[in-house]
Amino acid sequence: MGRINEDGYESMSGSGNLDGGLEDEQETLVLERPAKKLKYHRHTQEQINELETCFKEWPHPDEKQRLDLSRKLNLEPRQVKFWFQNRRTQMKNQLERHENVMLRQENDKLRVENVAIKDAVRNPICNHCGGVAMLGNITIEENQLRVENAQLRDELSRICGLAEKFLGRPVTPLASPIALPRPSSNLELEVAGNGFGGLSSGGTPLPMGPLTRPGMMGVEKPFNSSVFVELAVTAMDELLRLAQADSPIWMTSLDGGKETLNPVEYMRTFSPCIGLKPSGFVTEASRETGIVMINSLALVETLMDGSRWAQMFPCVIAKASTTDVLSSGIGRTRHGALQLMHAEFQVLSPLVPVRQVKFLRFCKQHGEGLWAVVDVSIDTALDGASINSFVNCRRLPSGCVVQDLSNGYTRVTWIEHSEYDESAVHYLYRSLLSSGLGFGALRWLATLQRQCESIAVLLSSTVPCEDHPVLTQAGRRSLLQLTNRMRDNFCAGVCASTVRMWNKLHVASLGEDVKVMTRKSMNIPGEPPGVILSAATSVWMPIMHQQLFSFLRDERQRSKWDILSNGGPMQEMIHIPKGQTSSNCVSLLRPNARNQNDNTMLILQETWADASGSLIVYAPLDVASMRAVMTGGDSSFVALLPSGFAIVPDGSSGYGDDWSGKLARGSSNKGSGSLLTVAFQILVNSLPMAKLNVESVETVNSLLSCTINKIKSAVSSA
Repeated sequence: MGRINEDGYESMSGSGNLDGGLEDEQETLVLERPAKKLKYHRHTQEQINELETCFKEWPHPDEKQRLDLSRKLNLEPRQVKFWFQNRRTQMKNQLERHENVMLRQENDKLRVENVAIKDAVRNPICNHCGGVAMLGNITIEENQLRVENAQLRDELSRICGLAEKFLGRPVTPLASPIALPRPSSNLELEVAGNGFGGLSSGGTPLPMGPLTRPGMMGVEKPFNSSVFVELAVTAMDELLRLAQADSPIWMTSLDGGKETLNPVEYMRTFSPCIGLKPSGFVTEASRETGIVMINSLALVETLMDGSRWAQMFPCVIAKASTTDVLSSGIGRTRHGALQLMHAEFQVLSPLVPVRQVKFLRFCKQHGEGLWAVVDVSIDTALDGASINSFVNCRRLPSGCVVQDLSNGYTRVTWIEHSEYDESAVHYLYRSLLSSGLGFGALRWLATLQRQCESIAVLLSSTVPCEDHPVLTQAGRRSLLQLTNRMRDNFCAGVCASTVRMWNKLHVASLGEDVKVMTRKSMNIPGEPPGVILSAATSVWMPIMHQQLFSFLRDERQRSKWDILSNGGPMQEMIHIPKGQTSSNCVSLLRPNARNQNDNTMLILQETWADASGSLIVYAPLDVASMRAVMTGGDSSFVALLPSGFAIVPDGSSGYGDDWSGKLARGSSNKGSGSLLTVAFQILVNSLPMAKLNVESVETVNSLLSCTINKIKSAVSSA
């Protein structure tokens, strides 16, 4: 029955009576006088439909909504009011009846199970003979089930304990099993705030999917995702403690510059999360803090995307990929994202082997505008790989803590901590790696700052245009794409990463410091067809790396070492700045023309310098191809073979000095020098199937030696 209001109306719910049936019409009782019969007011079907629609959107309408609805439906406001009251009461009653039915069914089920268990206890039966079982006799199958049950309880308790640590509250195991659509179970772990700088974030569920890896005969082997979660959480906790400004784990040098890890304090504070250090490995650890022209969300997205991460650090990362995604994050953010990655790290020298690392990357938000991304290597035993597989580097908890600033910039604290096999590194570069300049935090942070500055300068409309008038905006983009490809090909030729399939040559006449490789180019866009030879070597130079960089990029002195200059200075036709300093730029150079036939070649060049070192990459190109590029043509089909120089400090002095000021002043520091890598890529035969002869190798080796000797002679006489 409905409720009778003061005006004599009784409003019935339009969804039916309380027994579950749905009525198509409503009736309103009208009491005019106690002695007369009750009259009913029927709601039309349109009114009922409109009331039901509004009830779904706002079951508790306010006075204004009721008034608007009554005008729209030609009803009294009180009718609308009591209709909503009755509808809410009806829904509540329906839910209660449904719950009662479910509880009765569950109660009946438990009663039947209770009777069956009592009957089984009173009359035990042997599974083998079918007779009455003697108390105390346990079958082998039952014993095995009990053992497995105990193991599962221990595993559940361990996972709950892990969740309790970061939730800050007890986690109760589920009392009943959950039916899953597939055999592999999913792990849901609460990721809560881990205080950094006084900030923390509330706990939210982190859905974890099953992780599999290919096994023998194509069969996939499942892994326990909780092991990876526990490793990632431990690594994140270690990273945050290492990033604290007043942490006693770091020791500052006497000059107040370089920070070094205190091994005694570190071992006392942390337990090895990926096992003990392998025999023969050495440890390198560094920490740097700086301001970067990027916001935290953009930086986090870049770090969690393998392709964008490699593009942001082009000379540090040779190759990067995401092999498995355990969690893509919570909601539409990267908070709680956990993925398995593989990367190849490089120092631009043939004397330093490429580091191949397989690691977990975990991203977590610790507050508004405060993020942390941590990497940690996966142990071979944990990953299921062969114990005999050789690993030349292990990445201990490393990464960055990112915090937004009010001016739109970001404060980044970068930490690098790894263990590597020093015996595979040439003695020239051991000081560089141990100082942290090779793979340390300074190089990562300096590269990030330079790349973000370059992006900001290229996108800024206030930068003065120094381009040639024939260079359109589309041509500018095409030229920059060609430059990026030139730089990447140069790095791949120096370090012999897996990006290019190089074959190393062993020639008795070459020194051990010279690496010569060859590969065949067939139908590869952007490369001339034939046999390509790459030769690279590294030498020590008795001059600061800032001075050596200034000398090599000076067009007026290029004739002292470059045979392409034709014995004279080069003319800079196009200059595209990529930073606040003039040294970071892309240039198009015209060599000195001895006759009219020499006007058919141009040189595309990119130069940059930062606190970790500098780079000069160039490639000769024909005029016709460059004209097409400068008008916005497709640069991916322009064939080029890059050459160039990579310059780094020798590691004998501290790296916290003002490198940009020294670069501008040309000052030097007696007693320290630089390490120069020289590399050439040359087409020795236009036939891809042709065989390489010794004369071609000796010619390239002679070009290397001649160029190095010219540079030494020029800088010593300066």
